[in-house]
Amino acid sequence: MSFVLTELSDRILTVTLQRPEKLNALNAEVVEELRRVFHEAKANPEVGALILTGTGEKAFVAGADISGFPALTPVAARDFARKGQAVFDLLETMGKPSIAAVNGFALGGGCELAMACSMRVASRTARFGQPEVALGLIPGYAGTQRLPRLVGKGRALELILTGDPIPAEEALRIGLVNRVVEPAELLPTCRALASKILGKAPLAVRYALEAVNHGLELPFDEAELHEAALFGLCVATNDMKEGVAAFLEKRPAKFTGE
Repeated sequence: MSFVLTELSDRILTVTLQRPEKLNALNAEVVEELRRVFHEAKANPEVGALILTGTGEKAFVAGADISGFPALTPVAARDFARKGQAVFDLLETMGKPSIAAVNGFALGGGCELAMACSMRVASRTARFGQPEVALGLIPGYAGTQRLPRLVGKGRALELILTGDPIPAEEALRIGLVNRVVEPAELLPTCRALASKILGKAPLAVRYALEAVNHGLELPFDEAELHEAALFGLCVATNDMKEGVAAFLEKRPAKFTGE
């Protein structure tokens, strides 16, 4: 792989996009490499959580590489969007928590990639936006869907229709990011957050992710039924028995993921 670097340490897979000369912009090759990385991470029991970031200090992902857009036909453009959506959906639904370590520009496809992660931690130098309307386009990697689910319809429409980027502190205020930290603290903060999650019951973490992600797509009463079914599955696990016993015995739990 030439555009995506991976490093596994303490069950945390750090995925780094590496196209610094293009501000880590997404093209077909990068998206395909991400697809392979996410498939392998989903299947690998040694991977418990993911951190996504970009090479350098200027950009997480500055957007899509638009140099090939003039040659797109409507059918090719639809296929381009659908492939990116499928890859980002894989990240969101793989059952393992992911954290975007946003170290600079997260624009267009970069903002959409960050939104597909379970959480987002931003450097104070980060900027977020969906500037596609300035190119005669709309977000194509599910930005029109994930953004309003994160920040609400009104704020999402303002960002999408104006195309204006916002700084990290504003992204925090509207709920687009979870935390804002100094640049030097970005990756250590993400690793600490991932490590904290990995200390919890693995099956419960997976079911909690499923309950939230799938439940948002259902009517509320159906989402409640889905949550109750997943709650029932948790009760059948050894991890639940261990967690309750450890709590009652006032000792740290030793989860096995069973």
